[in-house]
Formats: sequence, C-alpha cells, structure tokens
Amino acid sequence: MRNTPLHTVDAVDRPVLAIATDYPAGTLLDTHSHRRAQFLYGATGIMEVGTDDGAWVVPTSSGVWIPAGKPHRVRMVGVSTCSLYIEPRAVPRATSQCEVLQVSPLLRQLLLDSAELPAQYELSGRDGALAQLMLHELQRAPTLPFFAPMPREPALAALCAAFLHNPQVHAMPDAWARQLHKSERSFTRFFRLQTGMSFGAWRQQACLLAALSRLSRGDAVTAVALDLGYESPGAFSTMFRKRLGRPPSEFLPA
Repeated sequence: MRNTPLHTVDAVDRPVLAIATDYPAGTLLDTHSHRRAQFLYGATGIMEVGTDDGAWVVPTSSGVWIPAGKPHRVRMVGVSTCSLYIEPRAVPRATSQCEVLQVSPLLRQLLLDSAELPAQYELSGRDGALAQLMLHELQRAPTLPFFAPMPREPALAALCAAFLHNPQVHAMPDAWARQLHKSERSFTRFFRLQTGMSFGAWRQQACLLAALSRLSRGDAVTAVALDLGYESPGAFSTMFRKRLGRPPSEFLPA
C-alpha cells in the first residue's frame, strides 16, 4: 500500500500491514501513537524521532522500532518511508522503548517489496510468507547507538533539550551544575541517575546525533566538526569512526 492512512486499514485482520509514504523535507509528525507497534524505515533521507525517553536519529540503512501505544514525534528530512504496523500479539521484540535497528540488505529488499502488499493479503501464500520473514528479520536485527536518553526531572530535561539543539563537544558539567544549584559532584551523580549515562558520554552521543542529522542534509564535514567544537575535522572523523565504524563522508547524501 502506498500513501494509505493507517486508520483506514488498521482494523484489517492481518498481523502486519505495510504502508509506504512519501514526505516533503522538513515534515513534522507531531506527538501521536498507534495501536499497533511500528517499524519505520526511511529508504531515503533521515528521520529525527523523539519520545519522553529520549531522542533518536535514524539515517538510511536503519529504521526505528516504536512499541505499540508509545507516544512519539518524527521529523522527516527528505524521507520516503516504508512502515510496518504490527499487531501487539505478533510483535517480534519485547522492548518497551524505541530502538534504532540496523536494516540488513535482505530486510531492506523485503521492506521495499512489502509496499506492494494489499491490506488483505493471502496469509498462506507468498505474501503471508514475506510478512512472516520480515518479522523474523526484525527479531534478529541489531540495535544501533543512535540514541540520547532524556531525564525525567524538568529542569535537567530542559538543559538537555537545549543542548540537543545546539551541542558542543567541550561543554563542561560545572556550568550545568551551577544552573541547577548543585555541586559538580552532586550533579554528576544526579545526571547518571537520570539518564543512565555519564555527562561526558551523553554529551558525545548528543554531538553524534547532531552530526548525523547535519551530514544527511549535505553539510560539509569540516563545517559540522568545527560547529560542534572539535579542534579539527580529523579529530571529529576519528570520534565518528570509533563510534560507528564508518567515516562521516559515508553519511553525506549521494
């Protein structure tokens, strides 16, 4: 199905519904949720996903798993998507949080083919087998580190949200501690308790997400590196390779 509103087919008795949708660059899908779990794959462009748990950046060659009933918002940057909507009884993953999953070449081809599935496909034929194989591939797909958790405490959450919009790799915890009227030691413990990460690790992750988003829009590697506060493009590229195993240039649009 292509460009079909989910609500028109949601009640169809099939474990998986596949819908391909084209979005103009910059489209924002404001906070919403689905009765079914969703796997959102962008064949082109990049997606920025936010929930109360945190922020994700989803580049091509990956997709985001969204559990059933999970409120989320998505910003599309030149994206053509294929979504799988999966009945809760059939979900292949047990997590209660969103995850960015690596899309294998096999899963990618299955997703592209699934766009031709009608809502009421034959369960016992080729189409039913394709749907089941996609569930198996989703179950075994590895997660990717494209996530920055968000704290629950409002004042710290506000600082984290502002940082995600303007990250700096050399931001220091003492400045944040002063804004929250805490000692640096107390702030460090508080930050880890709220996010599950050290301040330094979270800061680097936020910079990585911002870099992915900007690179996918075509920003030059040098400009991204310097804007984030790296001393040189080489230092930025070293961090990038260490975290993702690939150079920043591979995330530039073709």
